[in-house]
This record gives sequence, structure tokens and C-alpha cells, in this order.
Amino acid sequence: MELAPELLYYIAIGIAAQLIDGALGMAYGVTASSLLLGLGVPPAVASATVHTAECFTTGASAASHHAFGNIDKRLFRKLLLPAIVGAGVGAYLLSSIPGEAIRPWVAAYLLLMGVVIIVKAFRAFPSREVASHVGPLGFFGALIDAMGGGGWGPIVASNLLARGNAFRLTVGTVNAVEFFVTLTASLVFLFTLGISHWQVILGLAAGGVIAAPFGAWLVKRINPRPMLIVVGLVVIGLSVRTLLKHYGLI
Repeated sequence: MELAPELLYYIAIGIAAQLIDGALGMAYGVTASSLLLGLGVPPAVASATVHTAECFTTGASAASHHAFGNIDKRLFRKLLLPAIVGAGVGAYLLSSIPGEAIRPWVAAYLLLMGVVIIVKAFRAFPSREVASHVGPLGFFGALIDAMGGGGWGPIVASNLLARGNAFRLTVGTVNAVEFFVTLTASLVFLFTLGISHWQVILGLAAGGVIAAPFGAWLVKRINPRPMLIVVGLVVIGLSVRTLLKHYGLI
């Protein structure tokens, strides 16, 4: 079977996205989707391939956080079912909409996520347990994540942190639920879109596996604030480029 010439680009995207996610606990989907859209990959294909590749990375992440006691079981239960439903609905809606029609909306959403990430870099949060409105947050975060190819972490983790939930338990629990979000979205995409774009999945997954240990190493050695700013600026820049290309301005 002939490999696509772009395979190395997909591997590089997988490495970059996993390094960022491993160091920051978020932005794998947003980063990978932005880069794939920048290469001209249709939105539905970008989201489907990102979520399929994430099944491997988020599964390992969930197991690791469980082993280190970073999961708040009560918060996990409140997020889980709404997140599964939201991921399924979002994946089905995206697979039913023509790619060119949804492209500018996805790019605009990713641009907003870039702004959210930058804002997060400049905020400090007092610690308290968050117990209210968790279900709707899980549904909305998973819905947007499935339709945009990323955003679960920036939407859900940022909201919980902004409301004062403990950082360690927020990151661990949100990452654990993300495995089920990506698995649900991937299954829906499998039945609606198939797996014809396996080379994109292969590249993203291979890049993620290569980068995973380095991401885990980086998280203890870098200041997350400048990294968040860089990620936000990259996502904003790529999203603006996609919008300009869509409307024929470049």
C-alpha cells in the first residue's frame, strides 16, 4: 500500500500536538486540528482522524493519572455520561455537514479557543471544589470538541479552574474523561465516514507515541505560562489563515 507524501507532515503534527498536550494537559486536539486545516484537510476528516489518534494517547494518559491518584471520582462521574452524549451528537452533526460549509465556523471556533488559551495563561485561581453545572459543561465541551476536532481541555479544564477547582485533580479528571470523549467520537466517525484516511491517523498516532515521553518530561521543567501564550498565538494565526484562504483573501 502506497504511503502519502504528506505522512511526514502528519507525524510532525502528532509530535507537536502531543508535546504541547503533555506539557500543558490540553490543546492536543486544537493544535492538531489547526495544523491539519492549515494543510487543507476537510474539517470532518480532521476531527475524525484527530479523535481516532487521541484514543491511543488519552488512554495512556487516563491510566497514568489513575495510577498517580489524580482523578476526582465524583467529578469524573458527573462529567462522564454528558460528555459521551455530547461527543456522539457533535460527531454525527459534523459528519452530516459539507466540509466547505463548516470550515469557516470551525476555524472561527479554533480562533476563539486560541484566545481562551491565552487568557488562561494570565489567570490565577483560588482552590475550591466545583460541584454545580458540571453535567452541562461536560456535554457542551464534548459537543464542541467533536465538531471542532479539539477543545475539550480548554473548555472544560479552563472552566473548572476558573471556578476554583484544584489544578491536579482538574487536569487528571478531565484527561481521564477525555478518553471516553475521543472513543465515542471516533466510533461515530467510523460508522459515518469510515477509515479511508488511515494515513493521517497513522501519522498523528505515531507522532504522539514518539513525543509522549518527552511531553511528560517537559511538564516538570518548563513554565506553562509562556507555553500557553505560544500555543494560543499559533492556533489564532493558523485559524486566521484558514479564514482568509476560505474567503479568497490570500
